Amino acid sequence: MAQDAPGMKGYRSRNEDGQLRKTREDKHVETLENQYGLDFDVRGDMHLDTLLEKTGMESVNDLIQSGLGKKN
Repeated sequence: MAQDAPGMKGYRSRNEDGQLRKTREDKHVETLENQYGLDFDVRGDMHLDTLLEKTGMESVNDLIQSGLGKKN
């Protein structure tokens, strides 16, 4: 797998048309908190889709950039 553009974090899987794959909605929030060094003040076993729905966000990127997560 080739490394992505400068500034992107690590290696990311892409769809056949070249678009980055979306993060699975059943991913646990704790995984995101650890990955990005944030604390969303919710249970770690909450699924991403539940947190996105609760906050009204569309994507992980929106969630990270929103400032809702406190820095650890």
